[in-house]
Amino acid sequence: MSEPTKVENGKATFALHVSAEDYVKALESNYRHEAHRYAVPGFRKGKAPRKVIEQAYGPDAFWGRELDQLLQNALFDALEENKLLPELQPSFTIDSFSEEDGVDFTADVVLRPEVKLGQYKGIEAPKAEYNVTDEDVDAEILKRREAVATTETVERPVEDGDNVVLDFAGFLGDEQFEGGTAENYTLKIGSHTFIPGFEEQMIGMNIGETRDLHVTFPEDYQAEHLAGKEVVFKVTVHSITVDRVPEFDDEFVKDTSEFDTVDEYRANVRKELEEAAEHRAVETRKNAIIEKAIDNASVEIHEDIIKEEVDMQVKRLDDQMHQFGSDINAYLQYANMTLEDLRKEYTESAKRNLKAQYVLFKIIDEEKIEPTEEDYRSVVHSQGHQQGQHWDDAKIDEELKKNRQKYASSALFEATVRFLVENAAAEE
Repeated sequence: MSEPTKVENGKATFALHVSAEDYVKALESNYRHEAHRYAVPGFRKGKAPRKVIEQAYGPDAFWGRELDQLLQNALFDALEENKLLPELQPSFTIDSFSEEDGVDFTADVVLRPEVKLGQYKGIEAPKAEYNVTDEDVDAEILKRREAVATTETVERPVEDGDNVVLDFAGFLGDEQFEGGTAENYTLKIGSHTFIPGFEEQMIGMNIGETRDLHVTFPEDYQAEHLAGKEVVFKVTVHSITVDRVPEFDDEFVKDTSEFDTVDEYRANVRKELEEAAEHRAVETRKNAIIEKAIDNASVEIHEDIIKEEVDMQVKRLDDQMHQFGSDINAYLQYANMTLEDLRKEYTESAKRNLKAQYVLFKIIDEEKIEPTEEDYRSVVHSQGHQQGQHWDDAKIDEELKKNRQKYASSALFEATVRFLVENAAAEE
């Protein structure tokens, strides 16, 4: 039995051997497939003996795919004998090789983390309550009125709540600082989008007027060279518009809904908010149960696994930036952070995500969880809803018939969450 020479911190090291017979067979096979690539004086291309080519190009000239496969096979046989599961691609170090003695090599492989489950049944998670108040209803109605508001240009000084198109340039002393300049920028006065004092000092400005605004950046401002510093913004106003929000009356109700009166409309808004609150309460409890199951478990994750996960997150961000015609360097500059800062930020989320993944898969394995047809349908409906699609039963059937495998992992997760919720302590 090929036992590991060392198992430490989730990584196993094996000293392994490939027989001379298997080694020579692999060499000859690779020679037959690769000899045509080598030109040797005195021989037609591909016709030189293997030994001659090796003398000219080195003893590893025919170390190719089949030899790599021999190493892989030897390692996986050893892993199977020792009941160990690899998590990442192994690395190999060739210690010696010859046609007389075969190949001696060392294999290092990161193992799948061992999960020690804690309590995951009978978890207590009281159901949260989200009460819908009259103020909530009023706020939602106002939001809907503002969504259909019209804008009107005005010829007067700037007031709180106005939308102003302006140019601005920021100066630290006599020097204009980077990132503090824009032209034809639209700012809503009172939105507190800019640093304190900026918007307030614009009140009273006229169209075409230029004014110096004296402000101080917060001490915790992300750009360290500006944090706590007093600066001057030279601001010019180009235009002023105001939002005209429609009155909440029966006319508004008839124009924007299937209802006729404000009372009917208000009652429906309350109903929708209460349904959303109930859904939020269910989701909050569900998430609390999942979080406790994960927190109750312990798992040591090798740093190489975490690094690979962080690499994937960084690449995903870079790919997303390229979709918008940019790249990760532009993002880092905008966020005023280094790649090292970003990786450090991603590392914490990677640890949490990986732990959740391993714990849930362990529960799946322990409980032999399999997704039901309803789990598949729930996932399809949910993902369709997120994309703004409201699929009926026939459409869901059609989607599952065409793309069932696409939803397999999500359906398994759905089944696992359902198992945890069904086996949690009764709601309070």
